[in-house]
Amino acid sequence: MRTLPFVGIMSNDIISYRRNISNRKNCIDKESCQCYTMNDNFPCQFNRRNGNNEVTEKLKMENRELVLRQAHPEDAAELLAIYAPYVEQTAITFEYVVPTVEEFQSRICSTLKKYPYLVAERAGEILGYAYAGEFKSRAAYAWNVEVSIYIKQRMKRMGLGRLLYAELERLLKAQGVLNLYACIAYPEEEDEYLTKDSVRFHERQGYRLIGTFSKCGYKFNRWYDMVWMEKLVGEHLEEQPPVVEYLSIGTRA
Repeated sequence: MRTLPFVGIMSNDIISYRRNISNRKNCIDKESCQCYTMNDNFPCQFNRRNGNNEVTEKLKMENRELVLRQAHPEDAAELLAIYAPYVEQTAITFEYVVPTVEEFQSRICSTLKKYPYLVAERAGEILGYAYAGEFKSRAAYAWNVEVSIYIKQRMKRMGLGRLLYAELERLLKAQGVLNLYACIAYPEEEDEYLTKDSVRFHERQGYRLIGTFSKCGYKFNRWYDMVWMEKLVGEHLEEQPPVVEYLSIGTRA
């Protein structure tokens, strides 16, 4: 087990960041979205605290563990509680109506068929989540993904986003993904519904601004821009290996 130093979460504290990768492969039944192990072909009990051992990240914080693990459909209600204020109180998402728990479960299942969906959890409480999704459906776009992240309001500016994005990027690179894209709502002038903080955050993670769609989103009786940001994370080759599905990467990640 490797131990890497990080400065984060609680300011001025050095925390221990550990990656624990098991030798077991896990996958998702695409029809039922049930977890099962490749070794024994029966549903496994996914402990909400431990999650998928292949994607478990642990760090010490105030003598408690923060775990980065794979999301599961049963997390939907807790993830939705994080997402709902973004829908109802901000223009960060252009969604108008908070999805149902069932719809959110479906979104998790759909994502996990191909890409990582991670949550940050401490003492049984989910504090934030990040995931990747299809950029475009055409075959030539297969090496690109769109990334998204949402953090519980009281946990913002504490380093969680950086840790979630770092692990998400690591897993996507293991899949063979080359280009990461973020689609971000952007105000001409900051207001009570939308700031430029998301662009600033992505810049700190190595993304660069590549385009603007002007006044393309209407919410709270106001028009907002949408910007695209890009980060290249792999080598573009003449004979490019195909991207593999997330749950097939096993211990290579």
